[in-house]
Amino acid sequence: MQRAMRLLETVAAHEYGAPAKQLARETGLALPTTYHLLRTLVHEGYLRRDKGLFFLGEAAERLSSSGARQKRRSTVVDVLAHWRDVLGAPVYYAVYREGEIEVMCVSDTPGIPAVEEWADFRETGHAHAIGQCLLSQLDEEARRDHLDRYPVQALTPYTVRDNHSLLRRLERVRRMEPVTERQEYALGAVCAAIPLTLGTTAATMAISLPAHQEHRLLPAARQLQSEIGSLLGSLALSISM
Repeated sequence: MQRAMRLLETVAAHEYGAPAKQLARETGLALPTTYHLLRTLVHEGYLRRDKGLFFLGEAAERLSSSGARQKRRSTVVDVLAHWRDVLGAPVYYAVYREGEIEVMCVSDTPGIPAVEEWADFRETGHAHAIGQCLLSQLDEEARRDHLDRYPVQALTPYTVRDNHSLLRRLERVRRMEPVTERQEYALGAVCAAIPLTLGTTAATMAISLPAHQEHRLLPAARQLQSEIGSLLGSLALSISM
């Protein structure tokens, strides 16, 4: 297994392919062993052979792609954990993709738990700051399409009452301003979401706090927003996860 991995790594270093003898020399493997491993790797799809040269095959490229996704996700997890600890609040990252709200990552701890998803976040975007922030970044047609599929429903006594009222609220959201909601999704919780500019994708980072700590909500959101520029590269890459 280790020898096969060494061969794969060596082939990966040669963009234009390499012959068996060169691979044997660079890996320090005996030529018969190299030929045997190369045949096996070609058969399994990890390598392909073309005119005596060996290249990475589709199976290896799938592994590489999977590894890259894991690395990107790990970066986002680290970013959210950092801000969770700095702000002393759960941190969320979400995008609007193909007509759906997708919460990509949540960072919390037992001491500062995230809001429990008791009603599907995708279907209740009207009620939480994440959804309201994402919907505010869409054009009117896309907003109406979303609400046709997921109409407003009362989750708490504080939830916006109908589609028309929500659309009016979304039109009043100022560009790049934090969006806040107070106990509209879950009683006892307040949330703020910050709009992110990631190409053409609507995205947001958000925080939540217990209602009795509401005085901390906007200052914490603005602190996060003031530092957000340095994080955009990592978050943009994560969209392909």
